[in-house]
Amino acid sequence: MAAAPPPKADELQPHPPKEQLPGVSFCITSPPPWPEAILLGFQHFIVMLGTTVIIPSALVPQMGGGNEEKARVVQTMLFVAGINTLFQTFFGTRLPVVMGGSYTFVAPTISIILAGRYSNETDPHTKFIRTMRGTQGALLIASTIQIILGFSGLWRNVLRLLSPLSAVPLISLVGFGLYELGFPGVAKCVEVGLPEVILMVAFSQYLPQVLHIGKSVFGRFSVLFTVSIVWLYAYILTISGAYKNAPPKTQVHCRVDRSGLISGAPWISVPYPFQWGPPTFDAGEAFAMMMTSFIALVETTGAFIAASRYASATMIPPSITSRGVGWQGIGLLLDSFFGTASGTSVSVENIGLLAVTRVGSRRVVQISAGFMIFFSVLGKFGALFASIPLPIFAGLYCIFFAYVGAVGLSYLQYCNLNSFRTKFIMGFAFFMGLSVPQYFNEYTSVSGYGPVHTGARWFNDMINVPFSSKPFVAGLVAYVLDNTIQIKESAVRKDRGYHWWDKSRSFKKDARSEEFYSLPFNLNKFFPSD
Repeated sequence: MAAAPPPKADELQPHPPKEQLPGVSFCITSPPPWPEAILLGFQHFIVMLGTTVIIPSALVPQMGGGNEEKARVVQTMLFVAGINTLFQTFFGTRLPVVMGGSYTFVAPTISIILAGRYSNETDPHTKFIRTMRGTQGALLIASTIQIILGFSGLWRNVLRLLSPLSAVPLISLVGFGLYELGFPGVAKCVEVGLPEVILMVAFSQYLPQVLHIGKSVFGRFSVLFTVSIVWLYAYILTISGAYKNAPPKTQVHCRVDRSGLISGAPWISVPYPFQWGPPTFDAGEAFAMMMTSFIALVETTGAFIAASRYASATMIPPSITSRGVGWQGIGLLLDSFFGTASGTSVSVENIGLLAVTRVGSRRVVQISAGFMIFFSVLGKFGALFASIPLPIFAGLYCIFFAYVGAVGLSYLQYCNLNSFRTKFIMGFAFFMGLSVPQYFNEYTSVSGYGPVHTGARWFNDMINVPFSSKPFVAGLVAYVLDNTIQIKESAVRKDRGYHWWDKSRSFKKDARSEEFYSLPFNLNKFFPSD
């Protein structure tokens, strides 16, 4: 048997690092044709609905609210998400990111719900109103952290010390760290969730390589195709009586008529500031929410970097990230005004959708914000889409969160992977980012409270919430180690990939930053970036 020919010299060369991601069909500044852009925008709207429904579904019943209150909170979250997305894409980072509800804020909100001053309230609706006003007060104070750190430029100074090596664990766990929302969510109704996963993989990966005509259509609109098919399938199962004798929990997850949103939503309703009444304030709860706001800020930083990659833009300059954080703080302020019961951050699943569609256009996301506002006002129609069974969304998350985690790993192309320093920082940060939150979350699920358990619930949250966040722990460990270990050695700067981001550390150093991140309407003259 003849031996295989020796490999050619060019085959042995590693893949060259790329400053911008190749293979993207429409980058941040190049919008698709209008009909396609509208469909893609609607797709982004569908994807962000999952989180928009999951958070109120978890919080509102504990607050004392019923289906009507839950529907109103979902409407309000949609309305505010649309406004915040427009602010972020026009005046913030200008990246194609959807600003939606954040799971990070759930724990401190539950602490407010369980506060002693609401326990004596016997009327559920009154308890809901009082609790909602308490969350509004805490969010209002918490927004100041992001507004000050963002607009003052303090966060910009922190990010100038960030290297590709220290960014990898942060960005990766922004995606991979949400694994609990993936297959565990699918398994709550596996006959609905699993077909969604299989069809998404088939439509986005296999059909484009098999078909010769319209192959980009199936990949680009895979969410619309697969959600429609599985939603119809779930509807057929529901009306055929498949779940007639199923346990109540199974019915809630599998049936298409158990969300209570359609019956609870009004036909037309415009959310307005202080619709639940004026906010109330508690110092302890405000401190806990401020810490949570800082955690959300760190996680959002990783999400911004991931979005810049999938939009085929250059690395986002620290001053632009800082500006985006400031506008996210404005978003938190709006959350407190309107009463969403949760804070705002970048929707991670929508970043994954950028990868699936290979469309990183800013205009598409701005169109999706229009859909959010439109369907939040037309309550019944918005509630119809929001009643999609949640295991279908969990199936989507399996693909989207994987893409976000993978883009974090892709920044290793700038690092020296043969360096023991690189291996230690990367491995230790990943391990601690998974291990520490696992301990905190496991302890909480067994005991009903976190490892830090004092008489002051707000103090407990200030410690337990940060160390329950996988991206925060991993990012903090990597950032500290990368800026303190062997930092004076000349080779280390190159090993950590620091030189690759030299141009992007200042807005003015890279001419492409002007194209991707400059403000519209000639506002850069009045608000220059450095």
